[in-house]
Amino acid sequence: MEVSFEQLKSMVVFAQVIEQGSLSAAAKHIGLSRAVVSYHLKKLEAQLEVKLLNRSTRSIKLTEAGLAYYERCRVIAEQASAANQQIENFKNEPVGLLKITCPVNIGLQTVIPALNDFKRTYPKIELDVMLTDEVVNIMKEGIDLAIRGAPLPDSGLQAIKLATLKTCICASPEYFKRYGRPSTPAQLSRHEWVNYKLTSGAISLDKAGRSYSVETKGSISTNNAAARTSFVEAGHGLGRIPLYDAWPKIQAGLLETVLDDYTLTDINVFGVFPPGAASSKKLRLLLDYLKEYFASRSKLNNH
Repeated sequence: MEVSFEQLKSMVVFAQVIEQGSLSAAAKHIGLSRAVVSYHLKKLEAQLEVKLLNRSTRSIKLTEAGLAYYERCRVIAEQASAANQQIENFKNEPVGLLKITCPVNIGLQTVIPALNDFKRTYPKIELDVMLTDEVVNIMKEGIDLAIRGAPLPDSGLQAIKLATLKTCICASPEYFKRYGRPSTPAQLSRHEWVNYKLTSGAISLDKAGRSYSVETKGSISTNNAAARTSFVEAGHGLGRIPLYDAWPKIQAGLLETVLDDYTLTDINVFGVFPPGAASSKKLRLLLDYLKEYFASRSKLNNH
């Protein structure tokens, strides 16, 4: 049986009558008069040559045929609504360019995978990503978002916390064979360290309410976190390394941790952006996406 455009309209009206519970409620919901709704029902039953509803002054009840027909009409109405919503989403889909900067190692290991997923979700947003361990002047370079380990006190900039990452103290098995394995915070200062130049030369440890501060000295320092991990893996000293970076190497037997019963200071990851930028829909979407992405991987970061 061919279905005309007019019958399609009647099918949607019929579905709304069932959904709303009465002809009057359906008429109000879809913006038609009660008489027009009644007309569509009568016409539909005449075309199908079957009774769909048993109507009284107080109620409507589906016949067996009406129930089966309603299920099909409901799907049609839902698909039509979904099609309209998809068009609205298309019209409102965020577009434009986002310029992002972040440190190289956390960028490659966590931010770039997040941006890959983000780009698939919002294909019309363009991304310009600058990976550098140097602190970029956000205002001068026209950066929309900087991923940083601290909300640096740049004048007028805003910041939002995106994640908290655990760290560990580790070295290669070869290093421990040659120089021994420290078992107390005091012993840490006697060891060779590979230092990350963008952080303090001291680390803090806590255990049972007591805090310990240790100066880390060594013959190698670098401004690149990936290089630090590589030097540590090569046996040149101890390093304080984010767990997301160290964990795969620990599993592979390339690194080993020490003083696991002590708590190290976490690394807080912030999104820093110019004043007023939070009103940008595409930036808000990215910030929310990064927070959810980091949170979904917190088990890995806190393994």
